[in-house]
Amino acid sequence: MKEFQLIEQFFKNRGQKRRDVILGIGDDCALVQPAEGKVIAISCDTLVEGVHFFADMPAHALGYKSLAVNLSDLAAMGAEPAWMTLALSLPEVDTQWLADFSNGLFEIADYYSVALVGGDTTRGPRCINLTINGQIPKGKSLKRSGAKVGDWIYVTGTLGDSALGLDMLRGVQAVKPEYKEYLLNRHYYPTPRVLAGQALRGLASSAIDLSDGLVSDLSHILKASNVGATINANAIPLSSSLKNSVTAEQALAYALTGGEDYELLFTVPESQRGAIDTALIHSGVKFVNVGQICSGDKVKFTLDGQPFMPEFKGFEHF
Repeated sequence: MKEFQLIEQFFKNRGQKRRDVILGIGDDCALVQPAEGKVIAISCDTLVEGVHFFADMPAHALGYKSLAVNLSDLAAMGAEPAWMTLALSLPEVDTQWLADFSNGLFEIADYYSVALVGGDTTRGPRCINLTINGQIPKGKSLKRSGAKVGDWIYVTGTLGDSALGLDMLRGVQAVKPEYKEYLLNRHYYPTPRVLAGQALRGLASSAIDLSDGLVSDLSHILKASNVGATINANAIPLSSSLKNSVTAEQALAYALTGGEDYELLFTVPESQRGAIDTALIHSGVKFVNVGQICSGDKVKFTLDGQPFMPEFKGFEHF
C-alpha cells in the first residue's frame, strides 16, 4: 500500500466535518477559520515506541491516547478542541494495526468534535506526533502563572491509577484480577477533563494537567507563579483499586509521582471557592482540595498532621 492510499483508506474523510474547516486533507496546507473573539491554543505531543509505549500496546488504545494527552493540554488552558494534524512514522504498512489505530483516534476525536485536517506519513520507527488546536475566548485562558498566596489547590479525579497500570504491564506489580481492567483502562484510555477546564475559566487562578506526577507538575505552577505550597498528603484522592492493590506508602508514591493521570490540578482564590461546585457540576468529574498556596518557593507536605517529605520525584524526560 502506497502512502496516499494509506491516507485515503484510514484517515481522509473520516471524523468530524466542522464548518470552520475551509480546506482539510489533500492540499499543501489546511485552512481553518477561527471564531470571532477567540484566540488559538496549540499543543503538540510525540509518542515514541519503546519510550512512551510498549510495542505490543493495543493499536486502538494507542490511537485514543495519542489524542487524549493533547486534549488534556487544551483542558488545562480552558480551550475548546477544534482541529488536529497527525504525523505518523511506521516501520511497515500493517492494515489491521492502522484500522485499529485510526478507529481509536476517531472514537475520541468524534466525541470532542475534533477534525483531522492534515499531517504526514513516513517509513521509520513507530512514532506518533499529533498537534491539536483549540479556541479560547480572548482573555479567558488558564495559565500556570496566576497562583497567589492564599489560593486553594484542587485536583480532579483520582491519582496514581495509570502508573500502577503501567507497572502491571512492565511486570513489576501484580494486582488482584478484579482490579486489572480498571487500572489498565486508566493507563490506556485516560479521560481528558475538557469540560472541567472550560468551566474553570474566570474562576481558577492557574491550572496544569497532571502528566508527569503531582510533585513535578505542581512545581511548574509554583515556578511560574513565584509561590510555594503546602500539600496535605492525606487529602490526595485515591481509587479503591489502587488502595486495595498496594501498600499505603506505595499508593501515595504512585499518586504523587506516577504521572499520566491527565487529571487537572488548579488553584482557586478564596473569593471563588463557593462558585467551584456550581461551575463543575455539569463536567461529570469529582474534585478535591489538597492544599494551599503559600509564600516562598518550596512544596511542604503533611501526613497525619505531621511534616512529611517524599523521597521520590516525578517523571523527567531528560
